[in-house]
Amino acid sequence: MNPEPRTALVYDEEMTKYKLLWVDPACKIEVPERLTVSHEALVTSGLARRCVSVSVREATDEDILLVHSEEYLEAVKQTPHMTLEDLQTFTLQYGDVYFHPNIYHCAKLASGATLQLVDSVLTGTARNGMALVRPPGHHSLRSAANGFCVFNNVSIAAKYAKKKYGLKRILIVDWDVHHGQGVQYCFEEDPSVLYFSWHRYEHQKFWPNLKESDYDSVGKAQGAGFNINVPWNKVGLENSDYLSVFLHILLPVAYEFGPELVLVCAGFDTAIGDPEGEMCATPDVFAHLTHLLMNLADGKVCAVLEGGYNLKSLPQSVCETVQTLLADPLPRPVNLRGPCKSALESLHCVRASHQTHWSCLQHAADLPSELSTKRVKLAEDETVAVKNDEEKETEEKQREELTWPEPPKRISPKVRTAAVVPEGLTCPEGCQRFCPPKDPDPHVVKLAESGAEDTEDTGALTLSSVTALLDQMERNEIRSGLALVPDVSMAMSGIADHAARASCSRVLIVVLSDKQEKVWATEDGKTLLVQFSRTSFEPEMTKYYIPVCLQKGCGDVSGLMLAVLTLLLPLGYEFDPGLVLLVRCAGCGVSEQAWQQLVGLVQGLAQGHALVLLQDNDESAVASTASSLLGRPAPSLGPLSARSSTDVKALEKLRVQLQRDWKLLQTAVSEGESGDDG
Repeated sequence: MNPEPRTALVYDEEMTKYKLLWVDPACKIEVPERLTVSHEALVTSGLARRCVSVSVREATDEDILLVHSEEYLEAVKQTPHMTLEDLQTFTLQYGDVYFHPNIYHCAKLASGATLQLVDSVLTGTARNGMALVRPPGHHSLRSAANGFCVFNNVSIAAKYAKKKYGLKRILIVDWDVHHGQGVQYCFEEDPSVLYFSWHRYEHQKFWPNLKESDYDSVGKAQGAGFNINVPWNKVGLENSDYLSVFLHILLPVAYEFGPELVLVCAGFDTAIGDPEGEMCATPDVFAHLTHLLMNLADGKVCAVLEGGYNLKSLPQSVCETVQTLLADPLPRPVNLRGPCKSALESLHCVRASHQTHWSCLQHAADLPSELSTKRVKLAEDETVAVKNDEEKETEEKQREELTWPEPPKRISPKVRTAAVVPEGLTCPEGCQRFCPPKDPDPHVVKLAESGAEDTEDTGALTLSSVTALLDQMERNEIRSGLALVPDVSMAMSGIADHAARASCSRVLIVVLSDKQEKVWATEDGKTLLVQFSRTSFEPEMTKYYIPVCLQKGCGDVSGLMLAVLTLLLPLGYEFDPGLVLLVRCAGCGVSEQAWQQLVGLVQGLAQGHALVLLQDNDESAVASTASSLLGRPAPSLGPLSARSSTDVKALEKLRVQLQRDWKLLQTAVSEGESGDDG
């Protein structure tokens, strides 16, 4: 058997061999150490050793000309032969960039390294990967260097993948704190590339100070709807703001688009402590952002370094990203709350601007008539306020004194997935068969026997095995589990009861059924139960029991995925469980592909401690369930058909109804009580 593809890491020290040779306050933060500290962190943590090392190459002229003009390429080719004075003069024609005799060589390596990563992933040599490159690329234009960028690495990679591999749909996710205008301009008329960027904007007062960086730049001509800009109009944004935008904008649209490849402009100047971003998101949020992308495109995710200028949070963020690509358990999310007021306004405006382009947003709230933070336009005669040296020194000192906790260690249990299966059934490949305990828990046996219809029922023994498995998961000896049980309803109740008596903090129970099942839910905050079916139970809904009615049931892939992304995941992240119990009832009708997506996505919660219950006659689901629990990417769903207008409207109504109790469900200030402006 061929070994499973691993995570690729592309890096070469050669890309550190250029630097700023003159005084330029705007460019002094772009230093070689950005690359060296990132790579050293991967080496010292042992993550680099676990990756497949991929050598770099120089991009060819043919590669570069996929995006850039011949005149610009020929001009850059002259820079190795220029004097210092000539380099300074050459630089002046561009914005916020510098040149060096070795930068042309490094820029070719950066683009070539990105293409090496794409080749590794698209040929199956690697499942996913990251390229540590310098100079960055997302600001460079067809005929101009810009914002530390010489060649547009990710744009070249997208064009290359389309040309060499015939890809029809590519998603580019740009989480750098600056707008990647070079990428936007390259693809704004191209419906085969969906470009998503969030960026510090401050009503056009933050660099690059472009009107087309705002939310209403949605693409042009055939590309209308395929350019998504999320402008951040204040600093200090947190993990909750980032996750909200992913869950309520990016992911629903991305699943509807159905990419064949995901390219990430991985700029970490959005992390805490960065002098450019001035945001407060902690490095561990990048673990969650990465995970949420990894079930798209059959797991083909290529992260390419862009910005990041704090030499502490940058390597931490790089490590969090790579460790997630390696499929290690994710850290528990910390202190999540609703998005702040400013982030909600941006979220609202983006969703409204794309109503007509994506069926998942067709019932989003219309644009507000007036924004409470007044949408300020930069007048032609207005200049951006320039801070004096004293103000700059004070801010720099405050950033240096800023502290944040080290990202928590992500310890993988010895056993990735254990399975409780009948003796006559082969244990799924890669899973460890879980043996029943010699001394079953008397309380569990009594509970099982009280629910058994037949005295010969094997439910007591099975339930005892499952609760013993749960105990080992709680001790972090086993990461995840699956169990075939005679009665999923009885087992669900027994496990919830057992978890409540144990020290397990909170349990998220997710049930897929075709009819109303006997459910076990409490209102003490220890259990949150979300049930998907075609039957409406709305009168019975409480804060901790949330029935989700889908018109066509769980078999409707588009409707189910929209409910999972915009309802279940925000609820799960805010609830922050210690265990996810995923229950698949007989006859629920869910497709295997959608089921695997669900199993994969919920493992971003509870440090991957997910326990799946299957009916014992549902043997066909065992292999696909095990595959997802073992960390293999779920099969791509392809472009999803337009969501049922009835379902989208009903899900919107439910989201609005729930958001008073669950702040991560908010998507507009006017819907919520106030919005957190902290």
